[in-house]
Amino acid sequence: MSPPSVLYDVPGPRARRQNLLFTALFLVALAAVLWWVVRSLADKNQLAWAKWRPFFTDAGAWETYLLPGLRNTLVAAALAMVIALPLGALFGIARLSDHRWARASAGTVVEFFRAIPVLILMLFANAAYAEYSDVGPDSRPLYAVVTGLVLYNASVLAEIVRAGILALPQGQSDAAMALGLRKGQVMRFVLLPQAVTAMLPAIVSQLVVIVKDTALGGALLGFSELLASVRPMSANYGANTIACFTVVAVIFVLVNFTLTSFATWLEARLRRGRRSTGAVVAPDAVDGLGTPGEPPPER
Repeated sequence: MSPPSVLYDVPGPRARRQNLLFTALFLVALAAVLWWVVRSLADKNQLAWAKWRPFFTDAGAWETYLLPGLRNTLVAAALAMVIALPLGALFGIARLSDHRWARASAGTVVEFFRAIPVLILMLFANAAYAEYSDVGPDSRPLYAVVTGLVLYNASVLAEIVRAGILALPQGQSDAAMALGLRKGQVMRFVLLPQAVTAMLPAIVSQLVVIVKDTALGGALLGFSELLASVRPMSANYGANTIACFTVVAVIFVLVNFTLTSFATWLEARLRRGRRSTGAVVAPDAVDGLGTPGEPPPER
């Protein structure tokens, strides 16, 4: 049995009764809110089967609107993740460099793009591609969305990487340097492998933000992502706006839940792998090692 934590007191009988009472009151309040929402939707005829039937019986709603929008959302999010992750790691490590010019340059870039709303970055990127590049109007929204997401989220990820490395004990770096490792080797072989596990929850949270922020491109840039499919789908299948938004929201929840579940599995695997890296050496093997610089004992 594990010892009790000094930060947690086991509740007594009175505290347990209070917790049960508060839980019951919360459940009652939640049930009342849900009943009010369902009743309001029913009064507005938003729960009629005719408004939800296209999503269950008509494949056209999925093949024409939802699946293409989901594909564009995943493509934009995947491109932004693949570019922003290494770029953020690079800037985060550069902010810890011993060279002042590297720290100052990386810090300026990170603070600048982290302070600008991602939607403004998308709009600027769209205007820049239209004015100074040969990107066609059909591909321009995707380029603008990915560029805005990369610039903003790489800056945020850089701060996550920097904070994760600084959170490690200073003794890790001192011990590695005492063994003769250079600073680049210390960062690559000692600090980053340990910091990745600690940074993973924050990194995953930022990746979820990337998936959700793709909807900004559909709002103002005409990018045909998942949320942008609601308007034409609602127009072609009747006044079922609530149903369209609900289905799109459920798809976003499933995508982000899948991403979070994979990250949780990966984090647990990394922790198990780190705990199981110790090698068991037999006693006779230890006896055969001898003293450094001396020949092994004869048998």
